Amino acid sequence: MFITLLSDFGMADYFVGAVKGAVLSIAPAAVLVDLTHEIPAHDIATGAFALSAAYAEFPAGTIHLAVVDPGVGSSRRAIAIQTRDYFFVGPDNGLFSLIYDRELDRRIFQLTEVKYFRRSESTTFDGRDVFAPVAAHLANGVSITEFGPEVHDPVRPPWPIPQAGSDGSISGTIIHIDHFGNCVTNITKEQLNRSGPADKYDLQIGPHRIDRQFNSYEGGGSSGEPLILWGSAGYLEISMRKASAALSLGIKTGDHLRLFPAKPKK
Repeated sequence: MFITLLSDFGMADYFVGAVKGAVLSIAPAAVLVDLTHEIPAHDIATGAFALSAAYAEFPAGTIHLAVVDPGVGSSRRAIAIQTRDYFFVGPDNGLFSLIYDRELDRRIFQLTEVKYFRRSESTTFDGRDVFAPVAAHLANGVSITEFGPEVHDPVRPPWPIPQAGSDGSISGTIIHIDHFGNCVTNITKEQLNRSGPADKYDLQIGPHRIDRQFNSYEGGGSSGEPLILWGSAGYLEISMRKASAALSLGIKTGDHLRLFPAKPKK
């Protein structure tokens, strides 16, 4: 059984190793796969994006253990989710918001049965003491219904949704900036197709208007020239060949943009 791990723990401390040990002490045959542990501290939105971009690449039955948990030790719920093909375990704080959008066939359960938890006096490390043991017990075949009552009102913070204008434009938001400085918007091809028949668009963000569209980063002409393309997660991206679009253009997560049908070139 595969169990993936995603967190904001980083790799400098003992946290990731302790979580893996907690899993393997219960499910020693589990295959552990690190998605990432470099989510910025407490950044639930970035964790949600990273999880949504990677989870469906795994075989059916995979358990996704995700911990970005600034509310650990508070009254926030701990949950487990079952979809048609996957399980998810983690805090009920919006981390699974994009999963809910994509996995409509789902059931959610609050983790309340302490017999499945690790015995601990700590209230600050639910990744090790609650989520890891539950993921391990799932891997061993325990039914998700055994962990606690079903939940019908998961936490779902507002997620920016593209807005179509009457002129064929789309207003969007930067939702993620990756390690290379590529700026991921919240605009999908489906949104673009709903907004009109145009297949060429110009993008305006701050003072920058970008009218170059390519199918790959390397195909983007000279270094330092901004371009737009479709990234591997299915969203429109602002990029630069061999340069950081975010640093070069001063773009930050949360910045707004508009996409316009391109004017015919003379």
